[in-house]
Amino acid sequence: MTTTTQANNGPVWDWAAGHGPVTGALSATTGCLAVATTGAATGMPAGWVLTVGAAGAIGHTISSLRERLSARTIAMRSASWLIGAGWTTWAMTTGPLTWAALGSLATIGVGIGAAARSTLLFEEARELEAIAADERQVSRELSAERRAIAAEWVDRVQRVCNLTLRILAVEIWPTGTGFTIDAELPAGGTTYDRIAQHSAALSADARLPHGCTAVASQGVHQGRVLIDVTTVNVLSEERTYPSDYSALSIYTGIPWGYRTNAEEICVFLREQCALVVGPTGSGKTNMVHVILAGFARTTDVLTWVIDLNAGSAGLPWARPAFDPNGAPVDGVRPGVDWLASTHEEAARMLDAALAIGMRRKVAYQDLMAERNTDQLPISAKIPQIMLVVDEGAEILTSTDRSMKDLAKKILEVIRMLRAMGVRTVLTALGATGSVLGNLMIRREAKARVCLTGGEVEGMDLSKVFPGARGLRVDQAPYKGAGFMGTPESAAALFKNWRILPNQIRDIVHATTDMHPTLDDVSAKAGGDAYANRWAPDRTAWMRDTAHAPTAGTGAAEQPTAGRGLNLSALRSDKAAPVTDEDAAVRAFMEQIDAQFATAPEPGTEPEPSAAAPGLNLSALRDSDDDGGPTWVADAVAAIKAAGPAGMKPSAVADLVRRSRQAVRAALKAAAERGELVYRDNGPHSVYVHPDHA
Repeated sequence: MTTTTQANNGPVWDWAAGHGPVTGALSATTGCLAVATTGAATGMPAGWVLTVGAAGAIGHTISSLRERLSARTIAMRSASWLIGAGWTTWAMTTGPLTWAALGSLATIGVGIGAAARSTLLFEEARELEAIAADERQVSRELSAERRAIAAEWVDRVQRVCNLTLRILAVEIWPTGTGFTIDAELPAGGTTYDRIAQHSAALSADARLPHGCTAVASQGVHQGRVLIDVTTVNVLSEERTYPSDYSALSIYTGIPWGYRTNAEEICVFLREQCALVVGPTGSGKTNMVHVILAGFARTTDVLTWVIDLNAGSAGLPWARPAFDPNGAPVDGVRPGVDWLASTHEEAARMLDAALAIGMRRKVAYQDLMAERNTDQLPISAKIPQIMLVVDEGAEILTSTDRSMKDLAKKILEVIRMLRAMGVRTVLTALGATGSVLGNLMIRREAKARVCLTGGEVEGMDLSKVFPGARGLRVDQAPYKGAGFMGTPESAAALFKNWRILPNQIRDIVHATTDMHPTLDDVSAKAGGDAYANRWAPDRTAWMRDTAHAPTAGTGAAEQPTAGRGLNLSALRSDKAAPVTDEDAAVRAFMEQIDAQFATAPEPGTEPEPSAAAPGLNLSALRDSDDDGGPTWVADAVAAIKAAGPAGMKPSAVADLVRRSRQAVRAALKAAAERGELVYRDNGPHSVYVHPDHA
């Protein structure tokens, strides 16, 4: 029986505790003495004691068998009952209080205690041995499974890649969704690329489910290779953003999704920028919200968002912090530190970022010298500014004048403010050369995401992940799924979590106390543009649900692609009458001057149109009754004279002295009418006359 120490009342008996070797022997001997004394005094028949002892021996034998105890333990328990009953019977007839009776009882007690201790140790050893045997059995079975996997993949790699591997280890993923093979490459300078380029063939040969891949990556040295084999398609299921909103740091990594082995993948953005590519419907907007959720949980990051599409990316993160009148809600801070939905506000934001970065370069020289570093030590007191620009890659490649101004400032931020803790996350609609052609984007955006959603057009993965092998768009046909690569993790399949508006609202409230405040040096550099960023007059657009943004706000200043001018020459119906004709003409001329060059094309003179004298508009120029420009006939004749070699569109443009864009459109229309044949040969594509085709 055990005791526990209590502070005020002294030792307390634990009556629920079981007997050990000492307390068990003591309990047995005192019980025998009490029964023998009582029986002798009352004249109890001695046979009753023997009957009770036999019953106890039988009961303990049955219970021990049920517990699957050893024969040694069963014999000890039965013998204890029988010896105790025998001594009690003898003591009742001869007297229990004699020295012979008491001495023999003490001897029996010592023997029972010693035997109980011995059997207890034996049972413990037996139990440990059984556990070890089970573990050895599991290990043998697991080893057998691993050996089978190793043998299977040695044959598979030999068959598909014509390489003989020496597999060193097979690690079964704890999630049960696949395994990793660690193998040694054959001698002769073989690299892991030889296996990586056959990823699709290996997956097909292994009969892996759709969405599962066999991806080869670098091992611990250049003579080793790791092959990650996914056997369960975790990309097909939708998972919500984790409900753990614990604090993060820019140094510890920010989770953006999970790999095919169901493990989270984190990005480290202290020094690098990020690029997220995804066409419409691939889950790019949801990915932006996942990114903003991660930034909202960091204690040393302030998030600035530029979204010229009415600020839709940042609105759900800002609205919970303001009431319908634009006044701040007590105890709630916006999930983003600044939101720009117009060109003017975006320009203010970028100017403030540049001013803050330049001021930090000078003001924190002593701090950097004290820390012996050439990079600003980021902390909750001096937070990093993450600039998230939705469709920012398109801004960088736009030819519009106002967009070029924003693009210039974005590039300055990327180029100049890395050490001062200002980094960017840009998104793009497609993985094409026009979007990713900027060297600054490719060089600085080390963390890259390409959401495919099954979309094939405009998804050139080699442009997003140059050098990566075995990546195919059809491996990630699910919304929110795609490929992700960072300097710490090679490009591979991943999927981001689904995050809904109600969860965004919960995150804003849960992370309010985590958000840092901009340091005084940076706040002064940001000036009134930063201090008044949430002023009611500058955030009125968030609450204006009755009207669309006007040109004065900058949200609708740019013409929509493909809309063009509302010209009467191109309208089938008459426009509404203009009450002030002079004002309408002036506005029309200003619009034309701002958006179109009216100078004649090189080598041509403006030819006034009889239908609309005045402006030399391309909509009214060079048209005939057949629906094509008048110079097409000359181009067709020249292409015919060129023979089977044909002519490139650029050569035709030089010949007819027209722009290449206009010539391509006209030649394409002529090919559709059957007047020409287009011979597609990449950069050497030509148009050929049907007589020579």
